[in-house]
Amino acid sequence: MTKLSVNINKIATLRNSRGGDVPNLVKVAKDCERFGSQGITIHPRPDERHIRYDDVYDLKKIVTTEYNIEGNPTEGRFMEVVLDTNPTQVTLVPDKLGAITSNAGWDTIKNKDLLKELISTFKQEGIRVSIFVDPDVKMVEGAAETGTDRIELYTEAYATNYSQNKEMAIAPFVKAAEKANELGLGLNAGHDLSLDNLAYFHQNIPGLLEVSIGHALISDALYLGLENTIQMYLRQLQ
Repeated sequence: MTKLSVNINKIATLRNSRGGDVPNLVKVAKDCERFGSQGITIHPRPDERHIRYDDVYDLKKIVTTEYNIEGNPTEGRFMEVVLDTNPTQVTLVPDKLGAITSNAGWDTIKNKDLLKELISTFKQEGIRVSIFVDPDVKMVEGAAETGTDRIELYTEAYATNYSQNKEMAIAPFVKAAEKANELGLGLNAGHDLSLDNLAYFHQNIPGLLEVSIGHALISDALYLGLENTIQMYLRQLQ
């Protein structure tokens, strides 16, 4: 079964909007796991507009499933906090400073040397590494040369085009996944996956190990409740 990792950035955004500690990020992470989530994902950014660096350490103490930290390894304190907390997985994302959300995968060819160095550093500490890539066979091939354990397919294009033509929307992701499987890369996916499009993606992507979902899941939870929502997402992955 493909694992569901819940991204709790939006919970931190809500907390930070009023200061204080409501909602409590640690409690929400515990509840997500209690309700069936098989992982917790966070994406700290240098401006700490949602996940703060202190949160990375606080969550390390309580997460009992897979702990996945996403982010740009060349910005802020990312390298420091990841190496300090030794999560299950680090997902390297080429975010630019000030980006609202992730909007592109790595050019694994141009950044091959940088990625090889970073990935080697994390793997020496026993941290599994995934790198964010677009559904481009050449980028997948480039990723395999960096030494990464996994890739995470950037699924915004799929989600955007799903309602118009789902077969066409998923086609490049199938090709990228097949190439990843051929090259021995583990396969994750994330960005704008939702209750509307997740099941079809899961049914058609071979070897999908994990999806990381935050914005849609937390938005659905406002109407459906967090426990019910997590269970609904898990059913899409069966």
